[in-house]
Amino acid sequence: MESFVRLISMVPLFLLLGLPFALAGHDYGQALSKSILFFEAQRSGYLPHTQRVTWRANSGLQDGKASGVDLVGGYYDAGDNVKFGLPMAFTITMMSWSILEYGKQMASSGELRHAIDAVKWGTDYLIKAHPEPYVLYGEVGDGNSDHYCWQRPEDMTTDRHAYKIDPSNPGSDLAGETAAAMAAASLVFRHSKPAYANELLSHAHQLFDFADKYRGKYDSSISVAQKYYQSISGYNDELLWAAAWLYQATDNQYYLNYLGKNGDILGGTGWSMSEFSWDVKYAGVQTLVAKFLMQGKAGGYASVFEKYQEKAESFMCNSLGKGSKNVQKTPGGLIFRQRWNNMQFVTSASFLTAVYSDYLSSAGRNMNCASGNVSPTELISFSKQQVDYLLGDNPRATSYMVGYGNNYPQQVHHRASSIVSIKVNPSFVTCRGGYATWFSKKASDPNLLVGAVVGGPDAYDNYADQRDNYEQTEPATYNNAPLFGLLARLSGGHGGYNQLLPAVAPAPKPKPVVTQPKPTPQPKVTPAPAASSGPIAIEQKLTTSWIANGKNFYRYSTIVTNKSAKTLTDLKLSISKLYGPMWGLTKSGDSYVFPSWLNSLAAGKSLEFVYIHSSSPADVSVSSYTLA
Repeated sequence: MESFVRLISMVPLFLLLGLPFALAGHDYGQALSKSILFFEAQRSGYLPHTQRVTWRANSGLQDGKASGVDLVGGYYDAGDNVKFGLPMAFTITMMSWSILEYGKQMASSGELRHAIDAVKWGTDYLIKAHPEPYVLYGEVGDGNSDHYCWQRPEDMTTDRHAYKIDPSNPGSDLAGETAAAMAAASLVFRHSKPAYANELLSHAHQLFDFADKYRGKYDSSISVAQKYYQSISGYNDELLWAAAWLYQATDNQYYLNYLGKNGDILGGTGWSMSEFSWDVKYAGVQTLVAKFLMQGKAGGYASVFEKYQEKAESFMCNSLGKGSKNVQKTPGGLIFRQRWNNMQFVTSASFLTAVYSDYLSSAGRNMNCASGNVSPTELISFSKQQVDYLLGDNPRATSYMVGYGNNYPQQVHHRASSIVSIKVNPSFVTCRGGYATWFSKKASDPNLLVGAVVGGPDAYDNYADQRDNYEQTEPATYNNAPLFGLLARLSGGHGGYNQLLPAVAPAPKPKPVVTQPKPTPQPKVTPAPAASSGPIAIEQKLTTSWIANGKNFYRYSTIVTNKSAKTLTDLKLSISKLYGPMWGLTKSGDSYVFPSWLNSLAAGKSLEFVYIHSSSPADVSVSSYTLA
């Protein structure tokens, strides 16, 4: 990653006003395949026999040796040859989340195995980087010396010093993100490699304990990272992020309590964000916690989790341009946050809006924004529009994914792709000689970096395809990680399954089975006790059903109607025989009451709540109420 400032002279783009958008439909399946392939070009270490990016070769084979630890492997973060732990761990977390949400679509495209392999290449390295409970190696190589040289990874002569955090030199953000990556990845491998999944979880528990017990910013301990991956947001977001993923992976009450008790203190319920990135995780935390709430997994912290959800929905509204603090967009409609590698914010925000769209669809509800009601369809349409822009539907008709479409970047700011493959010409490329011979060459890259998503256009949709224009032409792993989940979603559609069911990575090629459940519950009215039932009607109906892992699941909708001529307040419902997630009400002791966004029910008005479980309808009755 290049983070120092350099002025770039932009070529005037006379076609900007006159060129129509390339509105042809996109092949999301092809883009998915390419987006995953990019990770093979970023591999460090001994390349496997299954390596498909054949112009790369082994590199970094002595990493960690001087420190007495094996740190061979992992990923180079972007166009350089440094292994930065914080963005690498975030990349693995997002790859895992992509698989957990949309693994079925990846399987149907034949890409699930490649996606899982990409995760394991990263987690194998993270295991090595965590040799002791309170020791984590967070960087191999030095950005300053690396950026002084322009060499392919196979020729590196730069310093490969390994930098670590420990109790005396803490790094809660780095340890927390790595814990999140391990926990998320454990879910990916839970079915196919249970022993490996347990190993990852063990590391995740230890790393979370390390992060929480010895608090501090990692770039204060690994100061060489400050110029490249400074933790501007601090570590509070990573502590919540790690706790959320550990709760997702384990259902352990400890992590639920952590999210509930620390939501206010650590900012999870307070920060309304317009960015989700390797540095700032709050929007991701809030989205996950909102999912827990909709799954009925909030326990006694429903009121706290509702505040997380409010902030999650603020992020969604602002991304769509329907909130109170809307994000900036280019004239062509692309999210724009900064000139340097802006595309990272596009792919991460688009992933969150896509998954939240599916959460809302599964819950059967919409979202309220400052400018009005927003449906799940609007959210996924926004995600699609951002992806379509990236793939070529923009004023320049340029694809910002290398190798996709007919017009894509040719001079990528990437050492390995810009220098002839060592397999074609094994002549050694010197540190400064690489700049003179290859960096300054005004020609297309000799190696096609298929699937790489570059930094992208500026605030006015302008883009200069020049290798020294690192702000726009450098790719990064964390650009692609959320994108390949999103491409799988767009390629495969929703798939008819429920996003609020427990996430388990599917088998590589599942065969969908659609059958109706044998007993089909009929719509019924569940009367309340005679003393209080008159003014209140309760109607339940089955709205959909499906089979997951050989088990029938049913979604029920329940309508509570105020039949009186007065306003209904202080309603308390009793619900028994409920065995799954429920949303639309708030748990209060042994009863259920109005959700946080509703205080009363006017005369003639209705309230809907829904739930999912694998049996007949729950028993719903009125415990008490007040008519004002």
